[in-house]
Amino acid sequence: FYTDWAWTSFVVFSISQSTMLVVGAIYYMLFTGVPGTATYYATIMTIYTWVAKGAWFTLGYPYDFIVTPVWIPSAMLLDLVYWATRRNKHAAIIIGGTLVGLSLPIFNMINLLLVKDPLEMAFKYPRPTLPPYMTPIEPQVGKFYNSPVALGSGAGAVLCVP
Repeated sequence: FYTDWAWTSFVVFSISQSTMLVVGAIYYMLFTGVPGTATYYATIMTIYTWVAKGAWFTLGYPYDFIVTPVWIPSAMLLDLVYWATRRNKHAAIIIGGTLVGLSLPIFNMINLLLVKDPLEMAFKYPRPTLPPYMTPIEPQVGKFYNSPVALGSGAGAVLCVP
């Protein structure tokens, strides 16, 4: 999570990561039959996020600029459901997906509430903006209305119609 995108980041992240975790883990578990895969996925994603957090920190951003999401408890619930449903893939997907979809946002909301001052973070480190060459230019409407060149070209356009 980038803390200056807190709400957008939280909603988008909750939906996408819950889906990714459930679909990826269930797919893998159904084809390999190995429970514990969701927790393995979650551990790897957590490690990657810690690496990203360290990279941003070394670039001079504060420690709270990236919040490491909490995947592991939700993944453990998914693995537990997979084990409890005795390989009934529909039950694993429905029950496990529901538990992940409900628990992951709660864990991460608690996680975001621990950021010490999100507003200060948002104003001090604003979200990235467009580079100057991509910034839209305001239309210069009416700027040259009394210029002799504009008057001459306008009159010429009106008078020289074939």
